[in-house]
Amino acid sequence: MKTVLSNAESKMKKSVEALEREFSSLRTGRASAALFDKIKVEAYGQPTPLAQAATISVPEARLVVIQPWDKGLLGEIEKAIQKSELSVNPNNDGKVIRINIPPLTEERRKELVKVAKSSAEQNKVSIRNIRREANEELKKLKKNGEISEDDEKKAEEQIQKLTDTYIKDIGSILELKENEIMEI
Repeated sequence: MKTVLSNAESKMKKSVEALEREFSSLRTGRASAALFDKIKVEAYGQPTPLAQAATISVPEARLVVIQPWDKGLLGEIEKAIQKSELSVNPNNDGKVIRINIPPLTEERRKELVKVAKSSAEQNKVSIRNIRREANEELKKLKKNGEISEDDEKKAEEQIQKLTDTYIKDIGSILELKENEIMEI
């Protein structure tokens, strides 16, 4: 019974962490190194994550500086950024790439909030699915005589409390991200 509870909690925690990672790469009006997490650069014949080919720093609220470890990759990094969905214009000075993060339009902010809400809802659904799977496991344990009916009910209540907690966490994370996106 404890393994059912700990497995369910572990899966729910991973679901919330996945949402946080996804939100970190969702663009707001502020500069962030996490914006570039999904960008891959063609380096030495291999698609390489940008963070493994360069140092990404944020010296100002709306400026990102990317300094490749190999100057020969500047052009590839610039191309990869231009092809990305970030809609930013990299400036290459031969040593580093500077990217000014323009403020978002009201329309784009609303689109991003919709994307964030959709992601949060998908994660809530996955948490509910984890709850359902855990409850099914408990029913099997009861059917096999491994736990009593009282133990099953107690465990189901604990799983419901976990579910409520993690769904509330997702709501809080979404609210923070919405505020960050709508902030001018």
